[in-house]
Amino acid sequence: MPVEPQSHPDQIRTDIDSSRRDTSEVAVMLNMSTSWVYKEASKLGLKGYKLGRGRNAKVLYKRAEVFKWLEQQKIH
Repeated sequence: MPVEPQSHPDQIRTDIDSSRRDTSEVAVMLNMSTSWVYKEASKLGLKGYKLGRGRNAKVLYKRAEVFKWLEQQKIH
């Protein structure tokens, strides 16, 4: 039976992981602070998805929605 090479855990990504970005990644994409994303994103129409409860909950954003929002901000 052939042995498959082991992947490094950091290299393994699921479909959900690759299509969603956490708040810090979105902040970098938008060139804004993480706190700005937490406070302003929902007001601007970026819908976050909360995973977990309490202080350790993560807020993720769909990558396509972030790019769609960015396109809408384009100055014509």
